Amino acid sequence: MARDTDFIPLNAVELAAVVGPASRHIALVEDAFKVLIEQPGAGVSVNGSARDRGQARRVIEDLASRAAMGAEVTEADVRAALGAVMGRAMPAARADAPVAETPAGSVALPVGRRGAIVPKTAAQARYLETLARCELSFGVGPAGTGKTFLAAAYGASLLRRGQVDRLVVTRPAVEAGEKLGFLPGDLNEKVDPYLAPIWQALDDILGPDEVRRRRDKGEIEAAPIAFMRGRTLSHAFIIVDEAQNTSRLQMKMVLTRIGEGSRMVVTGDPSQVDLLNPRDSGLAHALRILDGVKGVGIETFRAEDVVRHAMVERIVRAYDADAAQRRPAPDLEDAD
Repeated sequence: MARDTDFIPLNAVELAAVVGPASRHIALVEDAFKVLIEQPGAGVSVNGSARDRGQARRVIEDLASRAAMGAEVTEADVRAALGAVMGRAMPAARADAPVAETPAGSVALPVGRRGAIVPKTAAQARYLETLARCELSFGVGPAGTGKTFLAAAYGASLLRRGQVDRLVVTRPAVEAGEKLGFLPGDLNEKVDPYLAPIWQALDDILGPDEVRRRRDKGEIEAAPIAFMRGRTLSHAFIIVDEAQNTSRLQMKMVLTRIGEGSRMVVTGDPSQVDLLNPRDSGLAHALRILDGVKGVGIETFRAEDVVRHAMVERIVRAYDADAAQRRPAPDLEDAD
């Protein structure tokens, strides 16, 4: 089989993103497609079979387009691009494609402290479209798929543009198999440990100073789900995180808090329920009865959508396989 060379011109920013720290990104592409990638200057040359060169080119061009948008390119982006090209997932959305739209018009996600925020996978792109299109959105799936981070990013973009007055974050105060005991301090100090992933995401997007300033002004609010009862949340973007640990009654209560001019996104992983009675999980129940309801959108992430670390995807797949083996076979007599 012929092995020829293609040259892909890149500017300095694009080249740095494609090469990666200590040439790590190039090494990942070389290993995936059995090509040799060199840097003769002002771009990269790709040596290999025609098919392998074509696949490597698609990955390189995807990474370069992200860099051109000002986005930070990480190993997670490389793995997502590789997965899309190799057929493990649908092709990832182009970095320059519109990712969100509201009745007020197109809304670009904010530029975080490490660059522009763009979807890394096709599932993330669909999720952002769902957030823009629906008054009530669900993002469900394993850890590391970006469902909470993107919800926070989208809410921050609406808040910055004045399209909502408040960003309200809530979640059930359920411990993951541990009894933490009494937590001292005021409400924020009690709730903050449970909402650490949200604060990390908002700090990454807005910066700690802006988050603190907006919290002091009441524009960003955090509270346990129990504190939502009796409230109507108008002109707000509401994030319900770790929703698999809500009861059915809690889920109904929090969903009916949506007021005029508000949107809500519910995130969670149905496979990680920490309730004493997992069958009482409000998330699974809500997904079942609200699927197809007007104004409701559901995006389900899978193991191949994990962008946190390659090991996380392998862990999720192992647990999924174990769960599939333990799942009881259907009773054929009952099916008749």
